[in-house]
Amino acid sequence: MTGDTTATLIYLTLFGLVIGVSYFVANRHRMGQVAQQAAIWFFIFLAAALAFGNWDNIQQTLVPSQTYVSGDGGTVIEIPRRFDGHYYMTLRINGELVDFVVDTGASDIVLSADDARSVGLDLRDLAYMGRAQTANGVIRTAQVFLDEVKVGDMVDTDVRAIVGNGDLGISLLGMSYLNGFGKIEIENDTLRLIR
Repeated sequence: MTGDTTATLIYLTLFGLVIGVSYFVANRHRMGQVAQQAAIWFFIFLAAALAFGNWDNIQQTLVPSQTYVSGDGGTVIEIPRRFDGHYYMTLRINGELVDFVVDTGASDIVLSADDARSVGLDLRDLAYMGRAQTANGVIRTAQVFLDEVKVGDMVDTDVRAIVGNGDLGISLLGMSYLNGFGKIEIENDTLRLIR
């Protein structure tokens, strides 16, 4: 657990204790019924705390993720559509996992500032000479080359990308990368990339 998660759990525990003690004091003449209700609330609180602490694992179980199959017929990546209607793909860039929204309207791979930093790019060294229109407005962009872009055992090297200086929220996987696949299919809420 991270420090923030631990602090949040401590806060929730203390908050629960304050509520519990005040409830016991207010209902001290009905202790049997209060104890039964307290036990019920304790288990509800415990379940909520466990769910909160393990939300990433729960989310990965409930939300379908991409699959990668490589065989004699080539490589197939299947990406299910998420609840918000978008397709999300995870790539390993320069050794770091980066989540992308698949965007056929984007010309290039567009990294958010946070993702660019996480893959080892120094944003202070970039020359923001270009401009791009995003859903959030116009942003300044800098061209970079990524040493390695990997999914499964498929590796592309020296891949051109763009770093945006605006607030993207999530990186975009555009056509410059998607064109490397021989076939792109969408069927039954699944995006299939075939190489």
